[in-house]
Amino acid sequence: MIVTPPELPEHLRTPQLRTADLFAGFVEREAPGVPLPGRSTARRFAVLMALGRRDLSLARLAEGHLDAAAILHELDHRLPGEGERWGVWAARPPGPGTHATRTDRGWTLSGVKPYCSGAHACTHALVGADAEDGYRLFAVALDQPGAEPVEGTWPAIGMAGSDSLEMSFTDVPAKAVGGVEGYLERPGFQHGGIGVAACWLGGAHAVAAPLYERGRLNAHAAAHLGAVDVLLHTADTMLRQAGEDIDADPLDARDEARVRSLRVRALVEKMCTEVLDHVGRATGAGPLCHDERHARAVADLTVYLRQHHAEADLAELGRLVTADPAEATR
Repeated sequence: MIVTPPELPEHLRTPQLRTADLFAGFVEREAPGVPLPGRSTARRFAVLMALGRRDLSLARLAEGHLDAAAILHELDHRLPGEGERWGVWAARPPGPGTHATRTDRGWTLSGVKPYCSGAHACTHALVGADAEDGYRLFAVALDQPGAEPVEGTWPAIGMAGSDSLEMSFTDVPAKAVGGVEGYLERPGFQHGGIGVAACWLGGAHAVAAPLYERGRLNAHAAAHLGAVDVLLHTADTMLRQAGEDIDADPLDARDEARVRSLRVRALVEKMCTEVLDHVGRATGAGPLCHDERHARAVADLTVYLRQHHAEADLAELGRLVTADPAEATR
């Protein structure tokens, strides 16, 4: 008798299988109740933060599905249907990339797309690709011939469960979503970037849990916990305020969304990095060596934070807030 993956004992199941099961459960039971950006956005961010605290790989897949729903809504396409699990695969690192071709029967995609989180778990994806007229976003059903995960391209330890393989596309039929650069130019692109930061912040709360749970603390550990508590409380407050600000101006009439996103993401990344350092200094190697959940949270958060563009984003923020309009465009 062949044992199917869901029936395997827990200790034999891979991180990818465990995360895929959690993701499927989230999409079925929880995702329909999560508000779109601009509608109780602080509550949306709270859901993402809670997912990050639970499991960052799950949060990565859930955030992609929720972001896909927001994009489809904002660009006037149907929302994900029952049983559909969506990803947003729009990374553009150096390389040959993914290309779209317009044919008599519609669009097709070809090429290799990196960092496709949920490569095996997703049923559909929004895929960024270069077309003759510019960069576009396409909706793709992943059960079609020519759409295949490239096995062995995600050997990561941190975020292993996110299953972020490369995907190979060979003449795969696709539907254009929005116009040229429409995915990037909509205000929701900036709102979605803060949603990713909410996941990071949830991961930082998970990393800090062993320090909060220690009970009696010596002066050294207590000082580190005090610093961690200030960091997390500050980031929580800024995230909640960002959600309220988005609700007050969901279409970005005040042209504040990009600066808001850069500020929140930079602050959360900085605070998560400091939380990792404080907790490690306060607890030593013990939790990393003997607490699997903590060790995984540290590894996952370390990898996930690198989605932030670091000094490149800080430089952009500096130019945007400068008093010289000419400098802001450089």
